[in-house]
Formats: sequence, C-alpha cells, structure tokens
Amino acid sequence: MRSMTGFGSASRSERGIALRAEVRAVNHKFLQLKLRLPEELASLEPELEARVRERLDRGAVNVNVSLDSSVALAPIELDLALAQRYRELLDKLNYELRLGAKLDIDDIARLPGVFHSAPDSKAVAEARTVLLAVVDAALDSLAEMREREGAALARDVAARRDLIAALAARIRARMPVVVVTHQETLRKRVAELLGPGTTLAPTDLAREIALIADRLDVTEELTRLDSHLAQLGLLCTKKVPVGRQLDFLVQEFLREANTIGSKCSDAEVAHAVVELKTEIERLREQVQNVE
Repeated sequence: MRSMTGFGSASRSERGIALRAEVRAVNHKFLQLKLRLPEELASLEPELEARVRERLDRGAVNVNVSLDSSVALAPIELDLALAQRYRELLDKLNYELRLGAKLDIDDIARLPGVFHSAPDSKAVAEARTVLLAVVDAALDSLAEMREREGAALARDVAARRDLIAALAARIRARMPVVVVTHQETLRKRVAELLGPGTTLAPTDLAREIALIADRLDVTEELTRLDSHLAQLGLLCTKKVPVGRQLDFLVQEFLREANTIGSKCSDAEVAHAVVELKTEIERLREQVQNVE
C-alpha cells in the first residue's frame, strides 16, 4: 500500500549536462500530471510523460526539471546576412524620410531573427539519457516516501477494520435479544388492545411475529459486511495500487451500515450503528490517501 502524497528529488550531471528533477504528489481521484521542462528539452515532454505514467497510478503530480545555466543545449547564433539586410533597409528609410536618425547596435539587435537559438539535436539526444535517468531517480525517491506513508496508512486501516469487525459482532450478538423483545412487545400490545376475555388465533400471532422477525433480520447485511472486511484485509496485502478498489469498498461498508440502522430501532443497536458509521467515515478519509 502506498500513499498518494510525497516528494522526491534527484540531480545528475553527465557529458557536461547537469539536470535536477523534483517530483511532488498530492491526493487526486485520478492521475493528473503537470510537467515543467527547460525550453531546450520541450520536445522530450511526451516521452517523459509516458515514463511517469508507467510509474504512477493516482495523484496530482508535478514534475519540475531544471537545467544548469552553464549548459547550452540551444546555443545563440547570429544571422549576419539578416542583420545587414535590416541595416540597408533602415538606412534607406532614414534617407527617404530625411529623418537624420542615428542607428546603433541595440536597434538592430532587437529586430526579429537577428539573434536566434535552436536546440542542438546531438546535445538534446545526449540530454535525453540524463533527463530520463534523473527523473527515474526522483520517482524512486518519491516511491520510497509514498511507501513509508503507505505503511502507516495500512496500519491505521487494519486498526479500523478490527474496530468495524468488533462493532458488527456486537450488533450480531444483540439481534436475538432485539427480536425477542419486539415479539414480547407485540404480545403485550395485542393483549392490551383486545382486552380481557378476547384471544387472538395463535397462527395469526405467529404470522405477525414472523413478519417482525423478518423486518428486523440483518443477517444478510452483517454477512456482506463480513465479506467486505475480508476483502479489505486482502486488498491491504496486495503489491499493486488498490486505492480505487478501497474507495468502492468503503461505499459498500456505508451502505450496509445504513441498512442495518434503518431496519432496527433498538437503542443499543442504534448506538453501535452510529459508532460503526463513524469508523467507516474515518476509514474513508484514510482510503482517500491511498494510491
């Protein structure tokens, strides 16, 4: 089990190329990636995104890669022919309009295309190896942190599972008493309504008692709850991302708890259901952190 939150960083310098990568991750229902690369390496973004998606399953993830300023993957070049052409046209404009203006180097240097840069394909190819290696190292660092936090989450989830199981057992133990109590209450109410000297056919009373027992029966819900608890324990041992499955499972926990609460109005069971829903809600909050 791994947490969705974490931070990882790494630096690498090879072949005169120095890169640093930082990866930050927080909770998110799906995998949401934001990549920030040096302009010189922008062409490598699709490959890098695919690389990150292979490693991560959920979370809002920011990957920031910075390039050492001393490294020039896109050297600046001068287009001297273009600069000369600009100068000729500006001199002509100055003469024709009789402006008497003085041109300096700054005027020409600011014109489009005089100075330009283009990524060096050979340097970018070399940088690709360094980029993928440094991002992999940062992702390894992120994974270590997520696993440490995930271990803590797993312990808490296991504790919640035990509490939920104990509450379910408490409700199960109480239900026979609840059924008997309701049956006795029904007999007394019937006797009070009919008055002395009047009797109700045993079959009719038995039928009503059976209906009450059926309405109060939460065996099915408790059985499903036991099954969900077993599934929860199984998911916590898996070595693959289980966050989405846990999200769904917690919803099923809550559905069973609500059904039990609606079926039974016994005070003790009602209190247990409130505690049960509280623990399920705490479980839900923890599960939302799981990748």
